[in-house]
Amino acid sequence: MDIFKKLKAFYWPYKRYFLLSLVFVLIVTAITVIYPVVLQITIDDVILAGDYDLIPVLSIGFLVLMMVKGVANFTQQYLGDLFGVTSVYHLRDALYRKLQRLSFTYYDNARTGDLMSRLTMDVEGFKFFLAAGFKELIRVIFLMVTSLVVMFYYSVPLALVTMAVMPFLIIVVRKFDSEVHPAFRSIRKSLGNLNTRIQENVSGMNTIKSLSKEDFEIDRFTTDNKKYQEVNITTASIWAKYFPFMEFIGNLAMISLLIFGGWLVMNDQLSLGELVAFFSLVNYIIGPLMHLGFIVNQFSQAKAAGERLLDILEADESITSKDSALADVHIKGDVVFDHVTLKYTEDDDAALKDISFHVPQGKVIGLIGSTGAGKSSITQLMTRFYEPVEGHVYIDGKDVSDYDLKALRRHIGFVLQEPFLFSTTIKENIAYGNPDVSMEEIIAAAKRAQAHEFIMDMPKGYDTMLGERGMGLSGGQRQRISIARALLINPSILVLDDATSAVDMETEFQIQRALKEVMQGRTTFIIAHRISSLKHADEILVLEDGEIVERGVHDMLLNNGGPYQRIYDIQYQDKKQIMGEL
Repeated sequence: MDIFKKLKAFYWPYKRYFLLSLVFVLIVTAITVIYPVVLQITIDDVILAGDYDLIPVLSIGFLVLMMVKGVANFTQQYLGDLFGVTSVYHLRDALYRKLQRLSFTYYDNARTGDLMSRLTMDVEGFKFFLAAGFKELIRVIFLMVTSLVVMFYYSVPLALVTMAVMPFLIIVVRKFDSEVHPAFRSIRKSLGNLNTRIQENVSGMNTIKSLSKEDFEIDRFTTDNKKYQEVNITTASIWAKYFPFMEFIGNLAMISLLIFGGWLVMNDQLSLGELVAFFSLVNYIIGPLMHLGFIVNQFSQAKAAGERLLDILEADESITSKDSALADVHIKGDVVFDHVTLKYTEDDDAALKDISFHVPQGKVIGLIGSTGAGKSSITQLMTRFYEPVEGHVYIDGKDVSDYDLKALRRHIGFVLQEPFLFSTTIKENIAYGNPDVSMEEIIAAAKRAQAHEFIMDMPKGYDTMLGERGMGLSGGQRQRISIARALLINPSILVLDDATSAVDMETEFQIQRALKEVMQGRTTFIIAHRISSLKHADEILVLEDGEIVERGVHDMLLNNGGPYQRIYDIQYQDKKQIMGEL
């Protein structure tokens, strides 16, 4: 029950729904136990004794019981579902909020498909047990106890003989639970892997088709699907192994009842009606005991689901705001890196090594180097997407950890190498970071990003709905909308992470011309592979293997004979050859 105790905060506030539902469950169960009593009276007092005047009374009484049971059944079902749905609403909300707070380090090791499985399948599995499982467990226990009380009232010896096999049934049920819970955890994990495979396949369909890897992907999916099949078959084999034992033990109880009960009837120690009622009452015990297997099944699934949900809820929020963090603050944009070293994981090599530099407010700094050199890592430290293992990052003379996270990130605008657009209108995508802006401001930002013209050519202009991840737009168009979105939050620090890599040379020139005006007064970091994108920067840092190997302005670096000049020569040698041929 530790799992349920840890998740108690999400369902216990709504216990009134559960408790009221439980009251009506007990009413239904009590009426159920009355049925065999009515049957015993009908046989002994009406049929055998010939007192047919009791028939109208019994009929009306039985009809009233049926009506009460129907109303109670509806009420307990409704309240139970209300308890489950309300509880998991807040649980799912807490999970989603937690995902928003987790750092990039968590997502570096998480898989999208698995997270989706946890927030859908696992939440629903936990909800089902809240809505029905808890209640069903109490119903079963109450039904068995009340049935036992009536059985002992009719005949203590027959009740003892019938119940003699029940401890063996309980042992089998407990053994079943010990095996079925790990099996269901394997099912949940395997389903998460399967969802991840599907999600990656759909997201990467362009790459898969362009490389003709359809058959390879089919084989990988088949492997994961086979594993899911195998763990389900394993679970089914556990059921197949234990339920015949449960049924056999139940049948032993019925045989004992038939032999000993028949002997008691023949010796006038038990009436025929009481023996018939006994059969119904024994079924009210054996059936629920066997049904405990299904409840154990639900319980095991809920435990497995709860464990996976707790993995998220209890995940370490490694990057948070201090209690004394500065929230109401305007950031100007003076940036200092003081001997900063970064490792993404403890066992990894350092992504940045002893990085130090100063960018005064309003200056433009260029970052260039090969893939994996550490360019993006520098900008991710400013926003505290990651924390340095050594050194400090200062903005306006204060350590970035002194700022409230939202306040800090609100002043830093990003245009990423791979822009992400949401499945909504162009207007809402541009205004995503600042939804209260006017339409005029949205249009102005789009114009500065050289996006207004192609947006107006769209079927509904700024109200055009975009497909998933901006499907329907070219790479350059998505990039320009992303630039407009970053400009609209009016950041003090602007980060252009290879922002023009997806556009042609003419569009790049237009965007660079627009950005030159936008960057006035803003501290700007330009991450680029093209020297043309950053040659006008106030300072350029050249990185290799997480270290700054060169720094200076374009003209100075071009004559140093170092890495920057080599990059320049590689990028422009083809152009020189073409010009020479001409």
